[in-house]
Amino acid sequence: TPSIDSYDRAISGEYALAEMKNRINGKSLPEFIIADMRKEVRAGNESIFSSYLKAELSSCLKEGNQAILFLNRRGYASSVVCPSCGNARMCTHCDLPLKYHKESGQLLCHYCGRAFSASNVCPVCGEPFMRYTGMGTEKIQEQLQQLFPKARILRMDFDTTRKKNAHQVIFEAFRRGDADILVGTQMIVKGHDFPKVTLVGILAADMSLHTGDYRASERTFQLLTQAAGRAGRGSLAGEVVIQTYQPDHYAVVHAAAQDYEGFYEEE
Repeated sequence: TPSIDSYDRAISGEYALAEMKNRINGKSLPEFIIADMRKEVRAGNESIFSSYLKAELSSCLKEGNQAILFLNRRGYASSVVCPSCGNARMCTHCDLPLKYHKESGQLLCHYCGRAFSASNVCPVCGEPFMRYTGMGTEKIQEQLQQLFPKARILRMDFDTTRKKNAHQVIFEAFRRGDADILVGTQMIVKGHDFPKVTLVGILAADMSLHTGDYRASERTFQLLTQAAGRAGRGSLAGEVVIQTYQPDHYAVVHAAAQDYEGFYEEE
């Protein structure tokens, strides 16, 4: 998934172009399923997980295989808002929304790293109820455990990898088969080889589309393609479920088709 400007320079002759058209050892690419989350909502499913992904996770676990779930946002909730006065908890240094981390019981600024105490009392109006909205990898792990109580779940994000060698410990545990599901941010999607992973779930493909950056579509295509590459690397076939509210967006469509050239032309 080269950047658009790098590929443009390559086809113009400024860079040399080397292409890999096939997977190593002739493995077939995984099957892609685009789950339209608009239909899920209309059907009354307000869960983070589409009905299709839940069914495929259940089958994956019964067959003794492994799954990876990708969400590029850590923490438990992405914003904390008072429903009474509308005040949102913001970083006093950066003026950016604070994220709630349930394990540490803190509100963290993901930009500067400052931590604030989490309280249900609004600091502006004094009302004793704050609303935690949005989702992060912590919340995904918690809800997965509720859905599949017997499943062994590992989480890999910035919060779980602060200690020295933590990345290696988590990866090796998953590769040994000590866990059934690995939940994580973008650090789990690039270049890793887990032969028993037959299912990859991309939980919020739209999240990176709305960053306000002109490269948002490009980065979304890259992340989806890289995440999909973790499935079906062993002897078993792989499947990728892309959950999105924009199933017709060209970044999603071309990623599902594994069509870099098509994406490049449209971009």
